[in-house]
Amino acid sequence: MSTVLKCIAVDDEPLALGLVCSFIEKTPFLELVGRYDNGVEALKGLHALPPGGVDVAFLDIQMQELNGLELARVLAQSGGPRVVFTTAFSQYAVEGYRVDALDYLVKPFNYEEFLRAAGKARTYAERDQAAAAAPAAAPPEEDSIFLKVEYQLVRVLLADILYVEGLKDYVKVHLKSSPRALLSLMSLRAMEEKLPARRFLRIHRSFIVALDKIEAVRRLTVQIGEATLPVGDQYKEAFGQFLSRWS
Repeated sequence: MSTVLKCIAVDDEPLALGLVCSFIEKTPFLELVGRYDNGVEALKGLHALPPGGVDVAFLDIQMQELNGLELARVLAQSGGPRVVFTTAFSQYAVEGYRVDALDYLVKPFNYEEFLRAAGKARTYAERDQAAAAAPAAAPPEEDSIFLKVEYQLVRVLLADILYVEGLKDYVKVHLKSSPRALLSLMSLRAMEEKLPARRFLRIHRSFIVALDKIEAVRRLTVQIGEATLPVGDQYKEAFGQFLSRWS
């Protein structure tokens, strides 16, 4: 993954600002998009850029009007860039990490130390990009459905369903746990839409079966417990595809 990080440098000391800018410009995976000699101007410059226009801010801490720590807090509140502090005062290190700074460079620092901090910024950026590009996790499959049975909603475990029989405006749900089937006012098509296709298959205009409950297949019939269910002509192809996965 090729990642070029857009950076700004903020320091009220001209020599220190020039050094940081030169380090940014000589680093292949960094791009300098702004340099500022105080925090207020830096904040204005960041607001003028499009969202996500800066990935890393190299900030001095001791500056007039708006110091580096204050600026970092403002940036954190607005979901701004990651921060690397560049300062001559090591006593601010604890405060730096409290604002979730990526790194803390104590002046005078050399290019090797700068490059180590820049590499850390690139690692975090690539990790964020990979996470954003990853497909969203599929929501967990429901393990039950609710059916309207005799004026009440009844929770039915999917694992308990053997097969569903269509009876005009009703469906009859045959269960493993009970000899008495549930009768619910809905069409077989509506029931088919409720059930996960990975676990259930319509094999006939009047029947939907739980695939893991099929005990045997004989010609164009399916055996589930004591029930022998026909496979309708218009459902042969889908049923044949299911069988091919197991043959």
